[in-house]
Amino acid sequence: MTSTPTRTRTERLDSLPFTPQHRKLLVGSGLGWAFDAMDVGLISFVIAALGVQWGLDDGQRSWIASAGFVGMAVGASLGGLLADRIGRRQVFALTLLVYGLATGASALAASVGVLIALRFVVGLGLGAELPVASTLVSEFAPPRIRGRVVVALEAFWAIGWTLSALIGYLVVPGSDDGWRWALAIGAVPALYAVVVRRGLPESVRFLESRGRHAEAEEVVERFEAAAAGTRPARATADDAARPAVVDRSTAPGRAPHGRTRSSADGPTDEPAAVAPRMGDLWSRRLRRRTGMLWLVWFAVNFSYYGAFIWLPSLLFDSGFSLVRSFEYTLIITLAQLPGYFASAVLVEKWGRRPTLVTFLLGSAASAGLFAQADGSTQVLVAGMLLSFFNLGAWGALYAVTPELYPTRLRATGAGSAAAFGRLASILAPLAVPPLRDQGGTGLLFLVFAVVFVIAAAGSLGLPERRGATLED
Repeated sequence: MTSTPTRTRTERLDSLPFTPQHRKLLVGSGLGWAFDAMDVGLISFVIAALGVQWGLDDGQRSWIASAGFVGMAVGASLGGLLADRIGRRQVFALTLLVYGLATGASALAASVGVLIALRFVVGLGLGAELPVASTLVSEFAPPRIRGRVVVALEAFWAIGWTLSALIGYLVVPGSDDGWRWALAIGAVPALYAVVVRRGLPESVRFLESRGRHAEAEEVVERFEAAAAGTRPARATADDAARPAVVDRSTAPGRAPHGRTRSSADGPTDEPAAVAPRMGDLWSRRLRRRTGMLWLVWFAVNFSYYGAFIWLPSLLFDSGFSLVRSFEYTLIITLAQLPGYFASAVLVEKWGRRPTLVTFLLGSAASAGLFAQADGSTQVLVAGMLLSFFNLGAWGALYAVTPELYPTRLRATGAGSAAAFGRLASILAPLAVPPLRDQGGTGLLFLVFAVVFVIAAAGSLGLPERRGATLED
């Protein structure tokens, strides 16, 4: 007599509809993402204001911007490794605490050197948070809508950047201390870290990879109960020992690929998963996708941060008043949201790769238009198109990145790609002044257009994972 196969926890999660628990996870992670964007966006207004108040030159303003990205490069790499070792939720909460406190401290900076040092610490938290949050959400989202859910998470970036533009427009120009009040508002994520630590679930895949099966079962039952509209039963010790629901396809002694483990497969008291190593990302099976992914992340970071971190300053230097520069930046920023919405639909209809390539080519064309823009109307139209396509590309990129790696390497892979991309975000603010000196804003945005085309070419080398179950 043969036993009846039982679905794994992963299969049970993947079969669920989008439940209130999914929504809670998305909004909870998304608020952290919005705070992240708000902090990054605020610095663009701060350096524009300090350029006037402190008489900073282009080099000093560049380093204030780039210091945060140096921290983000380090934080993204370390955050991914830590998330694969101690858990996604733990690292997510820690990053919010770090950059929230450091942002608040930045409001008290009395010199350029102190502000640069604090921006580095802020970057450590910011860089670690983004890949960890996207990994956590992707591991819970049903496969048929996973791309849309991750793009919806990324859309919170537009909300946060819009908040920064509002604060920049309403608060920063109000007084000589306006930039300090703006950074003080940026300390809110430190408080939100407590909410994240207590309210969001830990990844079921991570818990299983660490042998914490009772906790994993409790989380799955909570999501199943939400789908059924009932109260979940508390997981017991028997649940932890139940072999039929253990999904450990990367562990020794696993069931053959494609077959659901049943009670006949024997005990599953398996050793803890091998700790992730950066070198594993360059194994024969993963090296191509890792290389192409790093290229895309580098190129997108260079063009996005080169353009948007300097945008208020570029407008001011072009002859607009500080208030008008901030107003135009706010209007341009609002175009990010429809870009995300379009991307969220297309990643499921077209697929991740076609959507990413299309929006990157649209970004290249928009940057070319901005290079030729002459007058307020053309600047606004070209800027809004660049916002629309660029942020839609970001949404598709965040959707595909966690899908390319198995569970034990997922946060490490996402974090390392983000870390490599942050190298470009360090270089971009430093490259803007010399490029502008050589050929003005036109040359600057033509360079951004070329880099977007390179990113689109790299995207063609990524595998398409629409609707596929995440690899365990």
